[in-house]
Amino acid sequence: MLGLSANLRYFQCCQPTDMRNGFDGLAGIVRNNLSKDPVSGDIFIFLNKPCTHIKLLFWDGDGFALFYKRLEKGRYDRCTAVNGPSTEIKREELLMLLEGFSFDKMKRKKRFKFV
Repeated sequence: MLGLSANLRYFQCCQPTDMRNGFDGLAGIVRNNLSKDPVSGDIFIFLNKPCTHIKLLFWDGDGFALFYKRLEKGRYDRCTAVNGPSTEIKREELLMLLEGFSFDKMKRKKRFKFV
């Protein structure tokens, strides 16, 4: 079951990904290209080149889980202006991405953040 908790970290891969990759191929991309640990419990987000397919890979404690969605019409929004192979996004941004919103064009209001 896919649970998008605010306690998790979400990393979007900024390079197009071949959607033929499965569990092991995506875990290899996470380890080798993104320099992250695929079994950390973080959720890793991949888009294909035309941004019509999305995959979310995560470790749920005893194995990898994969969420895969193909759009019939429209495109997902790819991360832009990033100085690395991936960018960390918030749960709300992932939800907006899945719903078709462009969070780069939205302005976030100030909120209190306990550090």
